[in-house]
Amino acid sequence: MSKYGELINAARKPENQKTRKLKSEEETPEEGVNLSIKVPKSRRQHWAAEAKRQGTTLTAAITEALSAKFGEPR
Repeated sequence: MSKYGELINAARKPENQKTRKLKSEEETPEEGVNLSIKVPKSRRQHWAAEAKRQGTTLTAAITEALSAKFGEPR
């Protein structure tokens, strides 16, 4: 069998297939809202560049920092 045939057959096996969740089983994400703060432009540019270098976003970094400082809602 060709190498592509083996890959296709392996992909068709049930253990490699993802199971579909019912809509009632899926978690619905909470609606996102804006959080505005004023910071110096130079800091924002620096933070944006550093986040991009580290493969993350400012949103993720800010969310992580706020969660660490204040915790998560109950």
